[in-house]
Order: sequence, then C-alpha cells, then structure tokens
Amino acid sequence: MHQLSADPTFHFELLRLLGHTAYNGADVSECLVAAGEIVPGDFESWYAAWNRRAERILSQVGSLKDPISIRDSYFRASTYSRAADFFLHGNPDDPRIASLWKQQAECFDKAIALLENPGYRVSVEADGFSVPLIVFPAGKKGDATKRPTLILGNGYDGSMEEMYHVHGAAAVERGYHVVVYEGPGQPLVRREQGLGLIHNWELVISPIVDFLMTQPFVDTSKIGLMGYSLGGYLAARAAAFEPRIAALIQIDGVYDFGMSPVFDSETALGKYGDPQDEASTQAVLKDPKVPTGMRWALGHGLWAFNVKTRQEFLESARKFSLVGIIDKIKCPVFVGDAANEMFFNGQPKMVADFLGDKATLVTFTDEDGAGEHCHMGTSRYSSQVMYEWFEEKIVKA
Repeated sequence: MHQLSADPTFHFELLRLLGHTAYNGADVSECLVAAGEIVPGDFESWYAAWNRRAERILSQVGSLKDPISIRDSYFRASTYSRAADFFLHGNPDDPRIASLWKQQAECFDKAIALLENPGYRVSVEADGFSVPLIVFPAGKKGDATKRPTLILGNGYDGSMEEMYHVHGAAAVERGYHVVVYEGPGQPLVRREQGLGLIHNWELVISPIVDFLMTQPFVDTSKIGLMGYSLGGYLAARAAAFEPRIAALIQIDGVYDFGMSPVFDSETALGKYGDPQDEASTQAVLKDPKVPTGMRWALGHGLWAFNVKTRQEFLESARKFSLVGIIDKIKCPVFVGDAANEMFFNGQPKMVADFLGDKATLVTFTDEDGAGEHCHMGTSRYSSQVMYEWFEEKIVKA
C-alpha cells in the first residue's frame, strides 16, 4: 500500500481518516492536503494541520444555503476536529482536549439534524454513570416499522461519531436502526464524567438494551452488537452476560488485551525505565526517540484508563480478557481478522476456536484493500461482508 506518511503510526491514522470519505465524513483532497502539512512523528504539526482543515470549513459554512452542503460541511468539520485532538492526550491538562471535543460534537449535531431521518442524542443511566447514545433511525422520518437494530461501539481511542461514518450509515442504508454509544474511558464519558475504561462492559450494554426494549420501532428479537478494535473485546464481554443480544460482530476478534505487543516488556512499553515511576512514565512521553506509536499508546492509555503510570496501565489492561468467560457467549458471532493485524495478531482465530460452531471467522486481505487493523479505508467493503452475514444469520433467519 502507498504510504501516506513516513511515520507508520501517522500513516495508519491518515488511512483511518481517509476511510471516512466513504460515508460523508471527509474529503480525499482535504485529507491529502493535511497529510502534506504534517511532520512525521510531530504531534503538534498533526494538531495544526487538522485544526486548520476544520477552521477553514467552519469559516465557509455560514455562507452556504443548501442543507446538504451544510450537512456535509459540518460532518467534515467534526471529523477534522476529532483528528486534531487525537495525539494530545499525553498531557491530560491540555485545554484543547475539551474545546476540540465540544466543537466536534456541535458540528456533528448540526449535521445529523439535517439527515433525511435526523439522528438524535439520548442518555441512559447505568450503575453509577450515564451512557451517551446517538440514535439513527432507518427509513423515512416518522416510520415506526419495527426493524433490526445494531448497537455500534468503538474501542480504545475512537468515538461514537466515528462509528456512524465507519459502519453506522451503511447499516441505516440497509434498513437497520443504529445506536452508537460511549462508555467509561471513551471520549465523552472520560471528559464529562472523569471515568476510565472498565472491563465489565455488560454494565454499559445492558442499560442500552433496556432502552431499546422500550422503543416501539425496534424488533427486540433482532438486536446486534458490534465492537470495533478493542471494542471487539468489550462487545464480546457484554454478550457473554447479556442474553438479549441476537448476534455479535467483532471488528476484529480480541481475546486478551494484555497480550497485545504494546505491553511487551522487552520491545515495547515495558522496556523504558521503571514502569511504576510517574516521572519515568512522563519521560517516555516526552522523548522524541521513542517511536510515535509507543508515545501515543502510552499517552492515550494513561488518559483513557485515568491512571498515572505504566504499571497501573498494564494492570488495568490485564483485566480485559475473555479467559473463563467466552463460553458464556451463546449467540452467533462474526469474528473479523486482518491479514496485517498489528495489535491483536492471532487473537481472532483464538476467539473463533473457543466459540466453535457459533463463530464465523473471516480474514480480510490486501486483495480487497482490507488487510489493515479494523480494515481501515474499506468501510463499504467491510460493511458489505459483515452485513451480508447479519442478514443471513439474523434478519432472514
């Protein structure tokens, strides 16, 4: 594949953003212009390039009259504002973490209000915290037809807004209602409620299912749950304890977060000084000689888990395991795998092997441009594959 940056982590994130073009979340040349302005490995140049894109769009949108042009502009400004935030979390006190998120949410809300069938935000109460949702009804506005419904959740670093562009819009087009959400440690809950990631994700999903059970437009026998990236573990954990889930989709299969190479004691985060020392941890974040991916994984991990040291990060991550739990999953499971998987290599097959006949393991390859982690850049193709499966297993079953 053509490299969008000399820095592998920046290349991957640029590919991720280019993928938003499939469903109105970005424009190709805007992404390429930003890519050309970014200095490999320089987090501030990443921020500046994407913030510049967002500000330019927002400077123009006030003169627009056509609602489709306005909608698409706000979607793109929202995406680029989220992108500007992505590498800032190494300093949790950076005020841009809050201001950029406020801007992206405001832009996204203005965009979804202009959809043919507008999306809307809801908050549901869980055990000691609130779960923010965005609901995207299928069909024409006012259509109360009971339909299959998909709950889409992101993972370690992504947002519910991203999930709409990656797989949500594709599901709505196919006639499924969609709910995207965030739980502890994910963008909005981390910012507004100060809560770090939790491993017992059924505490997040069951209140969402409770909510769906009260909605007259939901076919409650056909509720699917999708988890994206680390969300593959989160969704699987929830499905093990939530029997109302009719189908589980892992993009991709995750069995044990602690097995990720990012935690390797010799080649990754474990090799940089004393992992229990906060000063040592901060030194890693500020050392330009540390690879971009390591600096980002650590900085964001500390922020997402709401901890101070690498040791606390690792101890928290080790709880994210399906050991002793996976056999509780009773529904059919789509287990995605990526030929070039870099975070959870081999884990999708582990998941499928443990699940046996309940699992459908699908390996995405470079032949279809889908071989990267989460099949970045192939929202249309990967949606095609997994929604064909959902249609066969659930919708027409």
